[in-house]
Amino acid sequence: MMEKFKTSELEAFWNAILTLETPDECRRFFEDICTIKEIQDISQRLEVASLLKSGKVYTEIASSTGASTATISRVNKCLSYGSGGYGIVLERLEGKNKEKA
Repeated sequence: MMEKFKTSELEAFWNAILTLETPDECRRFFEDICTIKEIQDISQRLEVASLLKSGKVYTEIASSTGASTATISRVNKCLSYGSGGYGIVLERLEGKNKEKA
């Protein structure tokens, strides 16, 4: 993990997120702590990551999500060379979706 992510304030933030137990609690917390635009941007990036992982091309992703090619490229770079966070979340979401089916 990069050194700039090892501050006591950020550790407190990560731990605060881990206390949330339901989607409603998450929604309420993030509505308070982020702007609507920030929440939309984060959710768009997660959708872009999911589409990239499923093999969609940039033009399809841009068309279906409204994301810029710069955003798609950034997310793709994170999927390939990042810390693995997208992969963890996407695998767990995929597992939950399989359980529901």
